[in-house]
Amino acid sequence: MGGGLPHPLLYMEILRNALHLEFIELHVWYTWLAMLILFTLALLVRGRLQLVPGGLQNVFEVIIGGLEDFVVANIGEEGRRIFPVLITLFLFILTMNYIGLVPGCDAPTANLQTNAALALFLFVYYNYHGIRKWGPGYIKHFMGPVPAMAPLMLILEFISHLARPLSLTLRLFGNIRGEEIVLVLLFFLAPIYSTLPMYFLFLLAKTIQAFIFFMLGMIYLQGALDHAH
Repeated sequence: MGGGLPHPLLYMEILRNALHLEFIELHVWYTWLAMLILFTLALLVRGRLQLVPGGLQNVFEVIIGGLEDFVVANIGEEGRRIFPVLITLFLFILTMNYIGLVPGCDAPTANLQTNAALALFLFVYYNYHGIRKWGPGYIKHFMGPVPAMAPLMLILEFISHLARPLSLTLRLFGNIRGEEIVLVLLFFLAPIYSTLPMYFLFLLAKTIQAFIFFMLGMIYLQGALDHAH
């Protein structure tokens, strides 16, 4: 249930077998590939920074600048402090999603373990910032606006918050793996004519899924940082 798809050919599987590292799961190899891509792009952009951006720098400035303005507009200036983690999650998930569109590759986000790790990190991160800002008073976020209903709301809010990592994990997994299955099936039926149009649709869908994870993370952080009423 947690593994990738039964592709007829996976480049990382060939590399893994050649290095006799079969104990390392394939989704970990493709996660490392996504990290390598992002590190390479970051070094390329940093080495060619210009006052008048162009090319790759312009692409990154549009994406990062636009999303930073979006976060600040919703959270306020305090959002700039947490934005680096949010944009890192977005770019990381986006890259892993796109890897699944490359023939011979499998998206790491089509695996439950990858998504669970990301969701648990986000869960710990936003609660950490809530506790850091409000201290013991952070418990008020779980007690609701009416003191008489605080015991019931405390139980409901704890269940709601604990369900968030599960929701994040299954949403990303279900959408990405579903798209991967459709692509594999269409490739077997009609390798070129059926898969080529779907690439453009899935390119948009994979971008949206990365943005949804980013946006939910922003909402969770906003709730943790706002004053409890």
